[in-house]
This record gives sequence, C-alpha cells and structure tokens, in this order.
Amino acid sequence: MDIFKRLKEDRGPLGQYQKDGHGYFTFPKLEGDIGAHMKFRGKPVLTWSVNNYIGLANHPEVRKADAEAAKEHGLAFPMGSRMMTGQTSHHEELEQKLADFVQKESGYLLNYGYQGMVSIIDALVTRNDVIVYDSESHACILDGVRLHIGKRFVFPHNDIPQLEVCLKRAQKVAEKNGGGILVITEGVFGMAGDIGKLKEIAELKQKYDFRMLVDDAHGFGTMGKTGAGAGEFLGVQDDIDLYFGTFAKSMAGIGAFVTGEKDIIDFLAYNMRSQIFAKSLPMPMVKGALKRLELLITENSLRDDLWEIVNALQDGLREKGFNLGVTESPVTPVFLQGTTAEGTNVAMDLRENYSIFCSIVVYPVVPKGVIMLRLIPTAVHTLEDVDYTINAFAEVQEKLNNKKYNTETIGGEMFAK
Repeated sequence: MDIFKRLKEDRGPLGQYQKDGHGYFTFPKLEGDIGAHMKFRGKPVLTWSVNNYIGLANHPEVRKADAEAAKEHGLAFPMGSRMMTGQTSHHEELEQKLADFVQKESGYLLNYGYQGMVSIIDALVTRNDVIVYDSESHACILDGVRLHIGKRFVFPHNDIPQLEVCLKRAQKVAEKNGGGILVITEGVFGMAGDIGKLKEIAELKQKYDFRMLVDDAHGFGTMGKTGAGAGEFLGVQDDIDLYFGTFAKSMAGIGAFVTGEKDIIDFLAYNMRSQIFAKSLPMPMVKGALKRLELLITENSLRDDLWEIVNALQDGLREKGFNLGVTESPVTPVFLQGTTAEGTNVAMDLRENYSIFCSIVVYPVVPKGVIMLRLIPTAVHTLEDVDYTINAFAEVQEKLNNKKYNTETIGGEMFAK
C-alpha cells in the first residue's frame, strides 16, 4: 500500500478527532498575555490550561530580562552547537545554578525537554543494559525507551512489588550481558498529578544494583520546601542519580536541564546527539532562565500563592463530591463519567456559557466512559476564580447526570452553533 494512502485513511488515535475538533478541542488558540484570564475565539475566558505554575510568564522582572537580552544579543547568538561554537559563560552559569538549586553536583542545559529526555536515555544505555520504567511515564520517556535496542521491562504505575519483579528479571539479564540497570520514573506525573514512589524505589537500591533517572518536569519549582522538586519533598533527592527538569512549567520558558554527578554530566555533554548536532540555546532564553531561576529561589511567596490556590481549588472540588483521583501536586484532574461526545459537550458548555477554558482528556488517553477535565492552578489565579469555577463545575456535573450532554457526535448541536 502507498504510505500516503494509508495515512489519509487512518488518521491515528488522536487524528480521528481532527474533522470535528480542530481549532476548538485540538489546536485551540489562546490569545493575550499569559495568565489566568486570556481570550479564546475572541471571548475572555478564565484559563486553567497553562503551565505557568508560579506566574513567571508575565512577571515584570522576567519580561524586562527577556527584552533586554533580546535587544543585546538578538535570537541568533550564540551560533552553532555547544560543542563547536555555541558555548558561553552564561550557559555555564545557568547550569551550575540549576545544579546547586536541585542539590546536585553538576548540570547540563538542553534545548527542549522532550528531545532532551529521548537523547539522555539513548546516551546512557547500551545493548547490554536493561531499562525498567513506569507504565505511565511521559511520551518522551517512552520514545527514549523505544530507541533502546537492549532489554526493557515496564512495571504497572507506582506498583513497587511489580517493580521488584522487574528488577529481579533485569538483574539476571544484566548479569548475563555484563550490563547495568536504569530505572526511569517521574517525580510528578503530569496527567493524574500523583507523585512517583521515589522513596520506595530508592530503598530498593539496597537490594539491587541500579541507577535512577527522574523526570520532574511538574515537580521542579512546585514541590519541596525550596521548590527543588519531588525528591526534596520526599526527602530522597540524594538518591536520585539523574534529575531532569524543564523550563516549560514553573520557569515559563523554553529549554530543560539534567543534573547529577559531574563525570556523568560531562559524559552526556559529549554523547547526547540531540545537543551535539543542534544549535545552542539562544542567549535571551539563557539570560531569561537565569532571572526566572533567581525569582524561583528568592520569591518564596510565589510558591505560597500557588499552593493557596491549589488547596482552595482541590479542597473545594472534593467538598462538592468531585473525584480528583490521587493527585498530590498542583495538577488537578477532575474525573467524570460519560461518553466522548458528552465530554466534548461538557468542555464546550464550560467555554461558551461559563467562559472557563480547561483541557479535556478522553479515550484513548483515558479509558472509555471516562472524561477527564485537567486544571492547572497557578499563582496568578485568585480565590474568586476558584469559587466561580467550583460552582460552574457543580452545575455542569448536574447537567451531565441529567443527560443534558447526551449527543451522538462530538460537540453535538452545541458545536453546530
């Protein structure tokens, strides 16, 4: 069969929704300054879908730093990859400050979180090594694991007994091949908001010889006494061999980083193909990240503001009887029961009639019959925003229970309007 013919006939698990949802449910356009209140299709909306956790996206000091760096350097400098011509003292400064903040010896900047994680995994393991990873790991981890030509085992999400079963199997393979074991999990899981069992995994190091790589994109800046992440929150930061974070969440920017023992970070710098063969992170992003990190460290009130909103939102929703699953972080999933069509009608009603924009997640990301509305509270939301949203959700839940959203097609009659 012709490849293009197949692609036109089979749009993929998410592409099947393109015809009915493009520009509304998929690829929507939020406009205006990043914050709790933006515009969607020309209308003001209360936005719960932007990972601007501690409100740095439009912080005046951040905007000033971004603008001044862009004016001084433009977006091109430095040209070339870090290894060839893209190295600067500012890149090195940011790396060390990030490492110090998350209590690691050394750090290395990455252009993007997704490509960075894929490349970290690719560089770390050989065909003789074994990867053991959590079943609900982010797509970047899954893609990195797929590149591995050696053995890999997956354990059910946060299931420590099954992880140990996998470790026993991995140990046999590693001993036979003369390789090692890499365990990969997340600090905060971005969909359900629960925390990885980092303490329990770390304890297994007493029985099994492995290294632990933790993706803490959602925990960095939000969790722990200083914001150093889920490892700090759980008291096991020292047990994490490689700590990975991104700038796309709490830092409200672009880029990522990996930290750990200096010798290992140096190895990654010389072996990560996604960085060796890619242009260095532009100076405005680097200087902007330095300012963001400074505020992350010095302005604890920003994280306090975030958690005030998180607690008010999650406590209020639970008091109304909503199922938030097992979240222990700012990520706030609201689980409802209904069809995909009902789910899209719920989201549309919230956007059109309540001016609330939140992300909707349906099958195949969640099981059939489940609707997940995913809310991301931030430090720039207000308690009035929280109260309004909780009341709106209560009304929508009643409509859902009374089959008001029961249509056969995505968006139903509401989408036609």
